[in-house]
Amino acid sequence: MSHPQLAQLTAFLAVAEHLSFRKAAVQVGIAAPTMSQTIRSFEDRLGVRLFNRTTRSVALTEAGQRLLDEIKPVVEGIDHAFESVNFFRDKPMGTLRLVVSRPTTTRLLAPLLQPFLAEYPAIRMEIVVDDMHGDIISGRFDAGIHVGRQIDRDMKILPLTEDLEMLTVAAPSYIGGHPSPESPTDLHAHNCIQYRMPWDGSIQPWTFGNGQSQMEIRPRGSLTVNDLDLLLSATLDGIGLCHVAEPLAAPYLAQGRLVELLVDWRSTFSGVFLYYPSRRQRPMPLQVFLDFVKKWQKRARRQSVHLNEQIVMHARG
Repeated sequence: MSHPQLAQLTAFLAVAEHLSFRKAAVQVGIAAPTMSQTIRSFEDRLGVRLFNRTTRSVALTEAGQRLLDEIKPVVEGIDHAFESVNFFRDKPMGTLRLVVSRPTTTRLLAPLLQPFLAEYPAIRMEIVVDDMHGDIISGRFDAGIHVGRQIDRDMKILPLTEDLEMLTVAAPSYIGGHPSPESPTDLHAHNCIQYRMPWDGSIQPWTFGNGQSQMEIRPRGSLTVNDLDLLLSATLDGIGLCHVAEPLAAPYLAQGRLVELLVDWRSTFSGVFLYYPSRRQRPMPLQVFLDFVKKWQKRARRQSVHLNEQIVMHARG
């Protein structure tokens, strides 16, 4: 039996990962019919069927699973070998793949893209926006960014923000026709727009604290969404009030398009985290990105301290 070509091994791993010829073809960068033909030629060369195919599904055969188990560590070892050589380059290069939850994409990550790519022109970035908190290993991502601490134990984390304050807000048009709530229990008389978590389908209760007591409310309303942009849009249109992280509401509060309610009742939610596999040798593009983010955080803290000092000096006259 002749040895398989690297293209055939790459195609096999892609189909085994996605269990989809179409998705595997997109990942590898070839047409779906070409992917199908490559796998068929690979199976002919080996003399065994690697995948069971129907019009609706693709599954590994027992032989396919055995091959995957044997070859995956070998391929990972080759990848690590190439990465070790990459550290000797004068200019870091390679591809950095990130999976990012939707709210953090434009508000936190987007401002970093231009300066990072300008500093490292040989690095290519691929960013996938996905709110499902999926497995970055199986998705072949180098790292992920999302809100909250729902992160696997074998991951390392880099906090990107402090814990987020949760605010209850509404549009002036809504408040104009309804009495303003004085306490969280008053929310039962209001139309509260619910947010369903995309990754597990749950609807989280609204939590409140005023320094002396804590309270959890499960208000009801005529609208439930699983997208934060739609949540804010519906709130701005006056459909009802919502419970949202302060950074998302801040621009609209400053413009007067939203009004904060229950100002003495706030709560906190886990901030934004960057997470990545805890393997010893990280790919060069990921390492330089981590270093870049840490430098950006230090610069942001210095600017914040400087701004606070200016405010204090101005207040003292």
